Amino acid sequence: MNKHKGRLVLYTGCSGVGKGTIMKRLLERDPNIRLSVSNTTRAPREGEVHGVHYNFVSREAFIALADADGYIEYAEYCDNLYGTPKAQVEEMLEKGYHVFLEIEVQGGLQVMAQYPDVLSIFILPPSMEELEKRLRGRGTESEEVIRRRLEEAENEIKVAPRYRYRVVNDDLDRAVEEVLAILHGQQDSQSPQHCGDNIE
Repeated sequence: MNKHKGRLVLYTGCSGVGKGTIMKRLLERDPNIRLSVSNTTRAPREGEVHGVHYNFVSREAFIALADADGYIEYAEYCDNLYGTPKAQVEEMLEKGYHVFLEIEVQGGLQVMAQYPDVLSIFILPPSMEELEKRLRGRGTESEEVIRRRLEEAENEIKVAPRYRYRVVNDDLDRAVEEVLAILHGQQDSQSPQHCGDNIE
């Protein structure tokens, strides 16, 4: 095990951009990466496992931990609460793991305020049209929710320039390689690897 403290990685992107798919590949490729499991008040989607994808908790339990200052960040998104439990993240960092916080933009801004040196990566879609196609292809949400997610995505993408790196997920393998290169310090922070200017 790595005896040095691990890196905290802020990993954000709008809904449907493929963050989860990239994250799965990262975990397969690098045994020193750990994904922080967020608490959420939303219901599980088909195939999601408690304690693996999210900790599915009641709104009451979520708020109780928030009141006890038990989150690094938390935010409300599409009527559900999401938050990163502080204790588990700090424990993994002390063990030398690189801990990815896969969270929404609101929470990401909170993390950047608390941890100015955090390694921040924003995953962008190739275009808004492609993002809409991916959201509809999931078949898990109503038309109303899809519209809301697309509106949210437009607002979230405006925040992307505040992240140190931006990676466009137009090719899964390339996106995975880019994130690994960023994590291991092989990219120039002043020159985002593959910036998605075409999404405006």
